[in-house]
Amino acid sequence: MFTDKQRTEIIQYGNKLVDYELTSGTGGNISLYDASTQTMLITPSGFEFSEMTEEDLVIVDLGGNVIEAKEGLKPSSEWQLHSIFYQNRTDMTAIIHAHTIYATVLSCLREPLLATHYMIAAAGKDVPVAEYATFGSQELADNAYAAMQDRKAVLLANHGMIGGDSNLEKAFNIIEEVEYCSKIYCIAKSVGTPFILDNIEMQVIENKFKTYSKNVK
Repeated sequence: MFTDKQRTEIIQYGNKLVDYELTSGTGGNISLYDASTQTMLITPSGFEFSEMTEEDLVIVDLGGNVIEAKEGLKPSSEWQLHSIFYQNRTDMTAIIHAHTIYATVLSCLREPLLATHYMIAAAGKDVPVAEYATFGSQELADNAYAAMQDRKAVLLANHGMIGGDSNLEKAFNIIEEVEYCSKIYCIAKSVGTPFILDNIEMQVIENKFKTYSKNVK
C-alpha cells in the first residue's frame, strides 16, 4: 500500500518544514495518496514532526476511516483538507499544510498573494485566500478546494496555507516558494506599492517552467 520509503519521506519533509521555519510545534500536516487503493498516508494528530516516526503515520480512506494506525493514534484533524483534493484533483498525490509566517500574515489580512515575483508561478498566476472556517472542519476543506481552482496552493484565512502536487518534493517547493513570494510581497508593500506582473507575463513564466530544470530559478 505505502512503502517504507514513502513513510520516511513524509518524516523527512516534516522535519524540513521545521528546519526551514515553515511551521512550528504541531502546526501543519503532510499526506501522500495511493490512487490504486484510494487511501492516504497522513501524519497523526497532535505530534511535533521532531517526535514523529514512520510507525506513527496513519492510513485512512478518503472518508477518514482508519485502515492502519498505532494504538491511540488518530489521523491529523485536517484529514478532510487533504481528502477533498485527492477526490477531485488528479494532479495531486502529495499535500502539505503549513503555518508559514508571511503567507499566514496575508491570510489574516484576507489578502491574496499577487504576482510581484515571478516565482509565484510555482503555484499559479496568484494565490487566493479561502473563506475562513474552523480548523479540522469539512467547511474548511470545501472552502480551500473552491479557492484553489487552477492553482497548486491556497491561503487559508487566519490559519496558514496548503500546497499540493504529484510528489512531496514538488509540494514542498510550492510551500517554500509561496512563503518566499509572500515575504517579498509583504516587505514591498511596507515600502511602497509593488508592481504586479500581468497574466500574459505569468503565462509566459508558467510555460518556461515546464521546460526549465527544477534547479533553475
